[in-house]
Amino acid sequence: MDLDSTYVRTAPDPQHAVDIFKGEWSSRLPPLPRAHGQTALAMPIESGSTPLFEDPRIDWACDRLTEWGLPIAGRRVLELGPLEAGHTARLCQRGAREVVAIEANRRSYLKCLVVKELYQLDQARFLLGESIEYLRQTDETFDVGIASGILYHMANPIELLALLAKRCRAVFIWTVFYDPAFYQRYPEKLATFSPPENGELEGFNYRVHRHHYGEALDWNGFCGGAQPYCHWLERQHILGALAHFGLGRQASFTTENVHATALQVMAMRDEKPA
Repeated sequence: MDLDSTYVRTAPDPQHAVDIFKGEWSSRLPPLPRAHGQTALAMPIESGSTPLFEDPRIDWACDRLTEWGLPIAGRRVLELGPLEAGHTARLCQRGAREVVAIEANRRSYLKCLVVKELYQLDQARFLLGESIEYLRQTDETFDVGIASGILYHMANPIELLALLAKRCRAVFIWTVFYDPAFYQRYPEKLATFSPPENGELEGFNYRVHRHHYGEALDWNGFCGGAQPYCHWLERQHILGALAHFGLGRQASFTTENVHATALQVMAMRDEKPA
């Protein structure tokens, strides 16, 4: 046994826990208050670079829910693919009564537990398992479902939307999607896709585009799906599926960068919230 890599030989420090996954963090973790008796200045944490703990997408989702009479405060939330609990933390800060977060990646799950301890996310409960299988088997219901950055990693994304609609009164989705206009401008990016395939689920017809991860699978911090490929949907099929499965009230917009086009959508049942 390599004792130096197994044991910590200095006093407890939050950085020790974060460094279990050194070089694998995607998120930029917020500073933490220093221990009692030390300076009151916040202690920076060395982690990743993506600001998921202050992600405006979650605030946008919460603001839409408030406008529609379903404020996140006091609500029960299902979060799929929490990654490193950045969005979980923000949902807790916005007053969610409970966040049940389902994570399939073992290392991401353990990183979520580190974050839960460091930032005292008492409202959050993290479960290790696959989101589709959880939704297929559970009979629990939720006020809100959060699926940010997970739909485009699924092998069966339409089923995920159908199951979310059955279990949640409102659903927030952020995902990249297959945008024909984008790939006309960047045809070289089509190399990772197979020809499109048609499908049908519960009367809804759709088209998917198989995307292959390729070399991304070699990184220890890989946080994609459980298969070596995933299926990307087109925008009209995402919005159409949500409406078909009962979430007809929608607010959405798209953004684009040099990598892909993304869709951000909040969808809710037309029933009056309690």
